[in-house]
Amino acid sequence: MTKFSKYVGLDTHKDTIAVAIAEAGQSKPRYYGEIANTPEAVAKLVKKLSPQGEVLSFCYEAGPCGYGIYRQLTHLGHDCVVVAPSLIPVKPGDRVKTDRRDSESLARLHRAGELTAVWVPGPEQEAVRDLTRAREDTKALERQAKQRLSAFLLRHGRLYAAGKTKWTKAHGEWLMTLTFEAPSQQIVFQEYVDIVAHLAGRVAALEEEMVRVLDTFSLAPVVRALMALRGVSLITALTVVAEIGDLTRFTSPRQLMAYLGLVPSESSSGATTRRGGITKTGNGHVRRVLTEAAWCYRFPARKTAHLQRRAGDTSDPVQAIAWKAQKRLCGRYQHLLRAGKIKVQVCTAIARELTGFLWAIACTV
Repeated sequence: MTKFSKYVGLDTHKDTIAVAIAEAGQSKPRYYGEIANTPEAVAKLVKKLSPQGEVLSFCYEAGPCGYGIYRQLTHLGHDCVVVAPSLIPVKPGDRVKTDRRDSESLARLHRAGELTAVWVPGPEQEAVRDLTRAREDTKALERQAKQRLSAFLLRHGRLYAAGKTKWTKAHGEWLMTLTFEAPSQQIVFQEYVDIVAHLAGRVAALEEEMVRVLDTFSLAPVVRALMALRGVSLITALTVVAEIGDLTRFTSPRQLMAYLGLVPSESSSGATTRRGGITKTGNGHVRRVLTEAAWCYRFPARKTAHLQRRAGDTSDPVQAIAWKAQKRLCGRYQHLLRAGKIKVQVCTAIARELTGFLWAIACTV
């Protein structure tokens, strides 16, 4: 572990930053004060704390302010750590919380090596991650709009009986045949329909952008290799790589599973062992898409034409891992069902094992 002369804790907010300094060899951190959350104020702070150019170590909590401070400090040649807020040690009996106390606590814990750093994406990685999250957000808005339209039709007794599946071409043609006696209700209906169509177009545009950005993405080979797996399409593969980055930075697949919160929680003491549901810590975006991908393994293992076209651009070792994963996970899905597990638990278990195959493919690429 590298030693520094000063450890600086930054409690960041939208407009201000509370600063505390823990110097090596001193027991108690000292509160420096509050500065504006601007690049100019941060650069001025660095000059005051390091007049001779010595390297300092900064830390602040990950949050909505992003990684601008991290990139500025590292560009100036200093060490900086972005801390996971959920893993900061907290005294249960300490009920007083202020910006000053938070900054002093960050400085003290950072000097002691008690803080857990998060992975900071590069500018390219962050741009792709913003794209995948924007598509996810827009898809959620589209789903809400569809639910509101369906609720409106249900209130007025307009039920789609021509088919079991909604939001198909036939369902859209059926919607266009509906009329309402009250002019205001007809306007409301048309507005709901237009909102659904507009959001569907926005989702399609974002998905087209995901296809386009893949051609210039530095981790595109990993994305295409992951698409050889059953249930892992472009959206899933790009989300995984955009959120995690280099999967090989994890030393083992178990470490990656724990990072995604797919391992069981535990509360054991003495001779008593208690295990509960998954921890749900870490990146929820990746956990969601992997759980959705796990549903595809409820069918028997087979190499479909669509899957073979996706896997055709990958190497033989990647295709071998993908086929091994399909045989393993399809059999595992049926085994867990026969054991009496509910489908939600089965999909979670399959998603956990699928994570291991993702890691193996990334190591191969």
